[in-house]
Amino acid sequence: MTHRNVTQPWPDKSPDNVNNPAHYTQGLVECIEAIQSALTEEEFRGYCKGNAMKYIWREKHKGGDESLAKAVWYLNRRYTP
Repeated sequence: MTHRNVTQPWPDKSPDNVNNPAHYTQGLVECIEAIQSALTEEEFRGYCKGNAMKYIWREKHKGGDESLAKAVWYLNRRYTP
């Protein structure tokens, strides 16, 4: 798990809605890290697969290429140690 140093200001960068969405990075721990910590390895695997399926399912109707990029992100997250 990665923790940010609270004595340094947050980096100022352009929004990245796939790899680092601002609405999931408030505070010291990213939302995905808290979810992963709360689940077993098997549960987290299912969570990531389900989210990937959701983004693939909706890509033609909402999100387009960004939805596909998010699906890939969840698959990569699951298979990154």
